[in-house]
Amino acid sequence: MQQLEGAPDRLVVEVLPRRASTLAHDVKVGLTATPKWLPSKYFYDEAGSLLFDRICETEEYYPTRAEAGLLAAIAEEVMARVRPTHLVELGSGPARKARILLRAAGLRGVRCVYVPFDVSDSMLRQSARALLREFDWLRVHGLVGDYDFHLEKMPQGGRRLVAFLGGTIGNFTEEEGASFLGRIASTFGEDDRLLLGTDLLKSRAVLHRAYNDAQGLTAAFNRNILRVLNRELGANFVPERFAHLAFLHEREAQIEMHLRAREAHEVRIEHLGLRIPFEKGETIRTEISRKFTRESVERLLAMAGLELEAWFVSPEPSFALSVSRRARGSRSSRMGA
Repeated sequence: MQQLEGAPDRLVVEVLPRRASTLAHDVKVGLTATPKWLPSKYFYDEAGSLLFDRICETEEYYPTRAEAGLLAAIAEEVMARVRPTHLVELGSGPARKARILLRAAGLRGVRCVYVPFDVSDSMLRQSARALLREFDWLRVHGLVGDYDFHLEKMPQGGRRLVAFLGGTIGNFTEEEGASFLGRIASTFGEDDRLLLGTDLLKSRAVLHRAYNDAQGLTAAFNRNILRVLNRELGANFVPERFAHLAFLHEREAQIEMHLRAREAHEVRIEHLGLRIPFEKGETIRTEISRKFTRESVERLLAMAGLELEAWFVSPEPSFALSVSRRARGSRSSRMGA
């Protein structure tokens, strides 16, 4: 655990033990499956993260703007409702959304500890320093690690507001999402709350534009996952041999992103000793982004042992933020706390 130079009482950064990389295993399983797939978490190397930041600034990609606008509109109400002693943000990144919540906390006289949880040590420290300069009352307890594996490291006690924003829950299948939120719920006491961001189902045209921007940034972001495999696993993918494909799967209510082979060819992955054949037109699914209704969010929360307490929706194109609590009668590791 390390303290920030110059502000030893205001920032502590806890670097959690690294887990062995699952990249090799995931790639072997995904690319030898029928149909082929890759986990979307491998998009986010440095180049991928920069591309995604640029995507969020495009006119077509509405979720970031819609969520930020809605969060600004409801932040004071949420902070007044929960009055958290700790604001935990899973996947905090540059902490833009936390800044909105912390400004609202200041206006409401709420003095909470900010707990950013992120895989990037440098990003976490950079954003923490900026927040400490802006909020002279703030204390930060940073957690550098993978929230998929280190949820038990979240601070216990007090009143916690756990923020899982950006529509990231949509990258999980329903079963995976319920399991993940259930792990969060299992740590909740009576005063803890979850603030969840979910993109809502809307017209095919709006969704298609959001994932097929005119500048081709989403296409470059999609193909970047192949460069990650080349660098990390000694693969010889030629990204330009694959076309970006993103479409709405209406029955599943989800956007799917794929890479489609422009021609038949074979790829070698040296570190795995694999040769992967591709037929012309064959695809690798690289991401799902599920879209929700209020009913499907409530169903997901119920599967996780949570119940909806407040529901907020942005103007079109619609995005939702919800506040939920542990369902009455559900078991909790903090029961009676």
